Amino acid sequence: MDDYGPDAFSAEYGVSRETMDRLLAYDDVLVDWCARMNLVAKSTIESRWNRHFRDSAQLFDLLPTDTRTVLDLGSGAGFPGLVLAAMGAPSRLHVTLIESTGKKTAFLTAAAKAMDIDVSIHTERIEKARLSSPPDVISARALAPLPKLLGYAAAHGGAGTTFIFPKGQDVGSELTDASRCWNMNIDVRPSRTNPEAQILILRDVRRKSP
Repeated sequence: MDDYGPDAFSAEYGVSRETMDRLLAYDDVLVDWCARMNLVAKSTIESRWNRHFRDSAQLFDLLPTDTRTVLDLGSGAGFPGLVLAAMGAPSRLHVTLIESTGKKTAFLTAAAKAMDIDVSIHTERIEKARLSSPPDVISARALAPLPKLLGYAAAHGGAGTTFIFPKGQDVGSELTDASRCWNMNIDVRPSRTNPEAQILILRDVRRKSP
């Protein structure tokens, strides 16, 4: 769907004009900064509304209805964190972004300012970050294989935290590997953007006893 753009996105997700203005402001900053640094693969710039915006936005519909806080791990170019923040702004959803690379957090700060949204941005390694309380949801996109990703996320989650992770075609083997060390309730949803990809919704995640 290389011809998928803002109009198609707006029609698919039914977002308000204000939300689209935020996302378009984000897009402007993204394109500008991508000319100077590697935020997303150059091969995906032209198809970014499908490959990145749409791929991130599909997670918003999967958030539990009472979600008030989201923690996005390894935020990089802001997907899905900034997209979730824009779509959740009318309901006062608060998103925290953790990214260890200073240049990327500078981009995230510039994008959030252009979008006029209130997000928390941490420039530090995930394992060193300290949050005041567990978030309702933890998201991460293209960060790490599931066993390692669960280690990152579990350190910040609480008993009621839901983990939402888009995964590619290797999701089956990643779940098998993760199940050796982790107990969890698993819900798998198809991806709208890639027929070979799926989205994991994990609840009651806890490490198995040795």
